[in-house]
Amino acid sequence: MLTRPVLLLTASVAVIGSNSLALSPLASTVAASFAGVEAAGVMVAAAVYGLGTAVSALALAPLADRIGAQRALVHALAALAAGLAVSAAAPAFWMLCLGQALAGLAAGAALPAAYGLSAQIAPAGRESETLGLVLAGWTISMVAGVSLSALLADLVHWRGVFVTLAGLAAGVMFAIRQAPEWGVGSVTGAATSPLTALRVPGIGRGLLVCVAYMIAFYGLYSYLGAHLQGALGRSTAASGLAPLAYGLGFGAAVPIDRMLDRHGPQRLRPVVFAALSLVYLALAVAAGSFMLLIALCLVWGVVNHLGLNLIVGRLTTLDPRQRGAILGLNSAVTYLSVFAAALLYRPVFDQAGLAVCALVSAGCVALTLADRGRAPGHAAAGERAAGR
Repeated sequence: MLTRPVLLLTASVAVIGSNSLALSPLASTVAASFAGVEAAGVMVAAAVYGLGTAVSALALAPLADRIGAQRALVHALAALAAGLAVSAAAPAFWMLCLGQALAGLAAGAALPAAYGLSAQIAPAGRESETLGLVLAGWTISMVAGVSLSALLADLVHWRGVFVTLAGLAAGVMFAIRQAPEWGVGSVTGAATSPLTALRVPGIGRGLLVCVAYMIAFYGLYSYLGAHLQGALGRSTAASGLAPLAYGLGFGAAVPIDRMLDRHGPQRLRPVVFAALSLVYLALAVAAGSFMLLIALCLVWGVVNHLGLNLIVGRLTTLDPRQRGAILGLNSAVTYLSVFAAALLYRPVFDQAGLAVCALVSAGCVALTLADRGRAPGHAAAGERAAGR
């Protein structure tokens, strides 16, 4: 199942994810290179990256429907490499922000194209398994990318991190451009947009489930480190075990994805989201225990992987002719949810702590159980309409 196209798509997601996660652990080191910039101020560049990703997901992702997902991904990775190169060479902080803005614009177009290509190249009956392998790129970026970036910054310089990522993005771009195995229907010629995508039957329910899932995750994840260091008195290094455990769990779920194909996403969707709600309840109960929280982060990663697979997989089947626009909406909603979650959960965390945040997350996910999704057979009909 690990074919060359799948590995290239996984590598694309890994490079994008590594850049999106790199600035936070490197903030102090990066700040030292720019006069008058503090560690917290460096995260302005991360915010600019997120804004660029959201804008691009709406404005540029639909181009994949017109020019083809493979071509769109090649162009996006080229832009990503350029943005990372600008970030590496930035003589001033505003240039770093400019480089990250360009990288964000590239990421907003690249992720929908990569997810869309995973559906395009997947063998019949193995769509969830293929998407799960591509999503494993996030595990690589979280477990290996962030750790190696911190090590490289210590051994060489933080600029070396962005030089390396730029080289990797360029290498993956050239490999994807030369790979011929991208399936039928790589170019639809459809003139799509967020407005046309919003008229697709089922898109509203699919995006609402995405919002609930993302707010639940980012709301809790954003304050997990503060809880471990503040309420539980753990060091920064010890607190790093939480994202490590989560990332390992996220990757460990890849073999389970084939169950989604075997039993059907429609049937397993309520089971997975019910389990995810229970995981959040368990995190609330275990909020006072460091070891239990770390262990549950591993389980959280496993179930969250399955949930993300179900969300993205569902959206890819709504209308194959508009995958770029639909998945662009998904990316835009995701980044807006990151912002909303940090804003909404802050007073809850300050007043009531992590346990109540976890209860709120459990409630958000429980709301998705009311969604019954699409009737079986619609996905197959959509693929036939697209000429697969």
